[in-house]
Amino acid sequence: MTGGMSAYPQPHADADNHPLIEGWREGRLMIQVCGGCSHTFFYPRPLCPYCWSAELSWKAASGRGTIVSFSLVNRPNAPAFFAEVPIILAEIRLDEEVLLIARVIAREASSIRSGLPVELVSGPEAARYPLPTFRPRQ
Repeated sequence: MTGGMSAYPQPHADADNHPLIEGWREGRLMIQVCGGCSHTFFYPRPLCPYCWSAELSWKAASGRGTIVSFSLVNRPNAPAFFAEVPIILAEIRLDEEVLLIARVIAREASSIRSGLPVELVSGPEAARYPLPTFRPRQ
């Protein structure tokens, strides 16, 4: 494993989130699409939260979005994060109009603000993180 990935808590793949976990291992953010009502949504689940249909499929998201709100975590629970504080956790509205909570990596936490455009980290940087992670958009 590269970087600090082995030290980070790892997600547990199950029947509902397996495509998300596997997609991220390939550097893609996967979101679910309902075949019943056409809504897209995140977090992975077995039924659509809008119409309760089980006709779900997966698609790769653009990886681009905007920070809605955020929090700086100065006392993380896992020791793997101690040297990285503050950890930036943000509510992000993807361009697909899906909301999710994800980590944002930035040189300066003070540069983060609501309304800031973000994008997925990619390549070797993405492999470091066990779940989808964003950075300010260039």
